Amino acid sequence: MELSDANLQTLTEYLKKTLDPDPAIRRPAEKFLESVEGNQNYPLLLLTLLEKAQDNVIKVCASVTFKNYIKRNWRIVEDEPNKICEADRAAIKANIVHLMLSSPEQIQKQLSDAISIIGREDFPQKWPDLLTEMVNRFQSGDFHVINGVLRTAHSLFKRYRHEFKSNELWTEIKLVLDAFALPLTNLFKATIELCSTHANDASALRILFSSLILISKLFYSLNFQDLPEFFEDNMETWMNNFHTLLTLDNKLLQTDLVSNAIQFLASVCERPHYKNLFEDQNTLTSICEKVIVPNMEFRAADEEAFEDNSEEYIRRDLEGSDIDTRRRAACDLVRGLCKFFEGPVTGIFSGYVNSMLQEYAKNPSVNWKHKDAAIYLVTSLASKAQTQKHGITQANELVNLTEFFVNHILPDLKAANVNEFPVLKADGIKYIMIFRNQVPKEHLLVSIPLLISHLQAESTVVHTYAAHALERMFTMRGPNNAALFTAAEIAPFVEILLTNLFKALTLPGSSENEYIMKAIMRSFSLLREAIIPYIPTLITQLTQKLLAVSKNPSKPHFNHYMFEAICLSIRITCKANPAAVVNFEEALFLVFTEILQNDVQEFIPYVFQVMSLLLETHKNDIPSSYMALFPHLLQPVLWERTGNIPALVRLLQAFLERGSNTIASAAADKIPGLLGVFQKLIASKANDHQGFYLLNSIIEHMPPESVDQYRKQIFILLFQRLQNSKTTKFIKSFLVFINLYCIKYGALALQEIFDGIQPKMFGMVLEKIIIPEIQKVSGNVEKKICAVGITKLLTECPPMMDTEYTKLWTPLLQSLIGLFELPEDNTIPDEEHFIDIEDTPGYQTAFSQLAFAGKKEHDPVGQMVNNPRIHLAQSLHKLSTACPGRVPSMVSTSLNAEALQYLQGYLQAASVTLL
Repeated sequence: MELSDANLQTLTEYLKKTLDPDPAIRRPAEKFLESVEGNQNYPLLLLTLLEKAQDNVIKVCASVTFKNYIKRNWRIVEDEPNKICEADRAAIKANIVHLMLSSPEQIQKQLSDAISIIGREDFPQKWPDLLTEMVNRFQSGDFHVINGVLRTAHSLFKRYRHEFKSNELWTEIKLVLDAFALPLTNLFKATIELCSTHANDASALRILFSSLILISKLFYSLNFQDLPEFFEDNMETWMNNFHTLLTLDNKLLQTDLVSNAIQFLASVCERPHYKNLFEDQNTLTSICEKVIVPNMEFRAADEEAFEDNSEEYIRRDLEGSDIDTRRRAACDLVRGLCKFFEGPVTGIFSGYVNSMLQEYAKNPSVNWKHKDAAIYLVTSLASKAQTQKHGITQANELVNLTEFFVNHILPDLKAANVNEFPVLKADGIKYIMIFRNQVPKEHLLVSIPLLISHLQAESTVVHTYAAHALERMFTMRGPNNAALFTAAEIAPFVEILLTNLFKALTLPGSSENEYIMKAIMRSFSLLREAIIPYIPTLITQLTQKLLAVSKNPSKPHFNHYMFEAICLSIRITCKANPAAVVNFEEALFLVFTEILQNDVQEFIPYVFQVMSLLLETHKNDIPSSYMALFPHLLQPVLWERTGNIPALVRLLQAFLERGSNTIASAAADKIPGLLGVFQKLIASKANDHQGFYLLNSIIEHMPPESVDQYRKQIFILLFQRLQNSKTTKFIKSFLVFINLYCIKYGALALQEIFDGIQPKMFGMVLEKIIIPEIQKVSGNVEKKICAVGITKLLTECPPMMDTEYTKLWTPLLQSLIGLFELPEDNTIPDEEHFIDIEDTPGYQTAFSQLAFAGKKEHDPVGQMVNNPRIHLAQSLHKLSTACPGRVPSMVSTSLNAEALQYLQGYLQAASVTLL
């Protein structure tokens, strides 16, 4: 792809089309760009557009496209082709920093993100001059440039806040600090001085404050891993400067700088080696009164977001992405101070809480913000340890949470009008969410119908919080890890609960509200059989919603929970009445067909999982509607998207389990296609386990004669992969497969196929793979398959008793006893870079496993063998009756004492002896 004007023009036209709201125009343009992005110079064309394009919309679009391209393709994955050629990589790194710093802010942010993605992979080893180039720009005096550098550094270094400690990480941070700590400190001091110089220039202050925000974020990231020696000398300076900033006039208090300055204090006060800076009672009182209390207030900007930008408000408040809000920073500072000064801080704030509540009581309609601040203060004071999943897990014992709940939270929620004082309603519901583990169950039960009624509140924040609170409560665990609330306890509310949840999806702003859909899913899961009478109506509503969102999928969490709810509907109904599967197929297949025909990539893996669940519900042959789909599932284009692979394999397994005879008779010409899929998967280190899942199902379920002609070629492919690229994961899967093959076709057939490929290969496989590696097999079913297979090799394979393979008989028995009794060998060779199955990057939609479409664990030897140890003893007894004297002799002379003792235990348990 040449860097020509013609190609720039073509690229511009397609980028324009990707902005078109009409899917018929947008999708083909997206597919075209997807198809050409592997060409050399494609990323350089995008960067050239950023310099040359006249239309700012195209520039922004090109910058976003470039960032997403980098996100999908920059990482190099072992055993997969390099998606960006080295020349393009070098050109990008040579030009991107300069281009980013000379671009408008909107584009600068996109390129800054791209630099941080590249930096995650290449910095510092493959991009050693990045830091020098960035630090040198501090000297420019141009704060547009300086802020660009700071923004990039922040996106590059913020990962230090959440990475696990390691020598490698500390080495990298030290390298950054050596280059960055002094220039950053000097820049901070200079910027503070400039703030004083330009104290009356609002536009200059805005730019300078944005620099200070970024500097404080960088300080936080670089100091997070507790390498204090780099900043300790300057800590008093940093503290004094931030304290000065927090007491400047109110103009400054309208900026984000305050939240970052407070966040800085919060991070410092938690560190034991800075405890002395806060010990003075006057300092504590000053921070509580002058920093925390004023910043707890519900400000005009908060009110505006609550009413007009509820989605963003909820995201920031519920998901903890409000790190930059002053209120969140103030809450964090309260928690930080309570770490070492819980008693004094609780005492200071108790008085404030009481006076705020008194002010509210005087005139609620005017003074409601006082109560809001009081609730936030109590929440901050009481929360010592918190997780998203469980709420508060450790509370401040000096705060009576139940009393506050009964006296100040419940009354607001019991008010007849669900639309009155929406902020206080939201506060109260959030209080229930946070302290649900501290409030007694009887009070929570009282709140359930109140929360259900608030699902109809006009405020998006209120009805979203109500849905979220219900969902969290329905997941709570009681004694013995059982569900805290039973279906029987919630059953009286089932109709109004389901009605209000689905009605909430029709409220303005909530048509794709993920919290509501998650609450629907969780209600189905808790109530189980109680929802069956409502399923016909509910599945219609879910199907209509699926059809609507499939036109333009934009809310991945909402979509995921919607498919989970569909799976639960199927599972719960078909468990009680398997014949009802037909009703679900009638309701869903039209929508599924449209999704597949329109190639809605985000939904295709979900559709395949739901179809697997439906197909597995059929007990006999596969319906013709499924068989018509079967050939399409083998098309290579479907398998090129990694997100499709697990779901497609699962669906093909369902076809093989339910309709192997139909496939063998009516679709025999498709078996090579099936094996072609296996061949493609087995060649990939990331997906070889999926290839084995498919192969195991073929071996287990297909009539033997239908795969006879392919068996030898299958083994040759596996040996080629073993020879070229042996990994622990592959060995484990290979061991399970050959033992399943042995169970299905017989031990002699396994020996013959090995030796048919190459003389004496059976012995090599025993000696080099099965005996030394069997201890690595994990999973109960997998171990059982291997145990039964090896037992067959020991007792049903004549060459093991009367050829040169006999010398391997006792070591094989020894390894089987080891599989039973020794710990699993989970070591991985140093040179093996193990690929995380879930971490295979690419532009494709990632696979999202549906929990409620989960496949039941299948035991292919379940009916044949219950206890594999007893089975071994019985099989050895049977062998010894066929050749008296030989088995006891081989066992007693070659088996080690410990293994012999275990074996005698098996024989005794089976009530048999060796003759």
